[in-house]
Amino acid sequence: MKKVGVIDIGTNSIRIIIAEIKNNKIINSRKELIMTRLGEGVGKTKKLSEKAIDRSINALKVFKEIAIKEGISDIRAIATSAVRDAVNKEEFVKRAREEVKINIEVIDGDIEAQLGFKGVVHGIDKCDKDILVIDIGGGSTEFIIGNINGIKFKTSLNVGAVRMMDKHISTDPISDIEFENLKKDIKGIISKVLKAIREYDIKRIIGIGGTVTTLAAIDRKLEIYDSNLIHNYEIKIKKVEEMVDLFKRTNNEERKNLKGLQPKRADIILAGAVILYEILVSLGVDKITISDYDNLEGYIFEKIIG
Repeated sequence: MKKVGVIDIGTNSIRIIIAEIKNNKIINSRKELIMTRLGEGVGKTKKLSEKAIDRSINALKVFKEIAIKEGISDIRAIATSAVRDAVNKEEFVKRAREEVKINIEVIDGDIEAQLGFKGVVHGIDKCDKDILVIDIGGGSTEFIIGNINGIKFKTSLNVGAVRMMDKHISTDPISDIEFENLKKDIKGIISKVLKAIREYDIKRIIGIGGTVTTLAAIDRKLEIYDSNLIHNYEIKIKKVEEMVDLFKRTNNEERKNLKGLQPKRADIILAGAVILYEILVSLGVDKITISDYDNLEGYIFEKIIG
């Protein structure tokens, strides 16, 4: 049996998976998450702030200690939207290498989509028919179509919960004007891609990423996040619409009291939920299945198990 550790450095959070591998399968795993908001303001400034870098370096140190205690010496790390978009990405990568002794691989949107899809495929029972995987992150959203035999379509758009919040939301609760501008911008960004997606015969839509798993946790009113209660859970579009309305009417402090919502996600959950809602409406579907298997598991199957 082999034990591995993989870190995903996202726009909103940094996560680690500790997984035990036997016979080319993940037989046991756990994930931990630290909200660092590394991509805060990147959409406007194109730079990672010093404070955000400091928070993220500290998170990496915590995860390094966890991995060492688990007996893992080979720790892999990938960085996505916020880091790849930042003009000072090398500063962050260099500090991680020198201060934490972790080498970060900055991946592009296509690779991010590929890893997310691979994770999903290994987390569901059957995938012989085409599925659409939607990965709503903090800085970007990936769309991937394919099945067990491979990917047929994939793309990454710069529309994510943190990016859209930074761009459009300055009032609390959100004003009607800001809400309409948020929706209009999201629709404009996703429209061309969704037109192409509608040409495929998709049998199932699966969502991954912090936005959709959080919406599932809220829908299930979870006091403590439980991946077993989230994985393969279905959310109806009507529920997503109700949650968008709830988030629109409440302020950040009120949202922090919602069961299933991590307090540090309170300010970005509206933008993330609107992204999901507009995608589902445009595709004309009434539900989405949530997967807790994502790009972390995908990385293990792609890069480690092979």
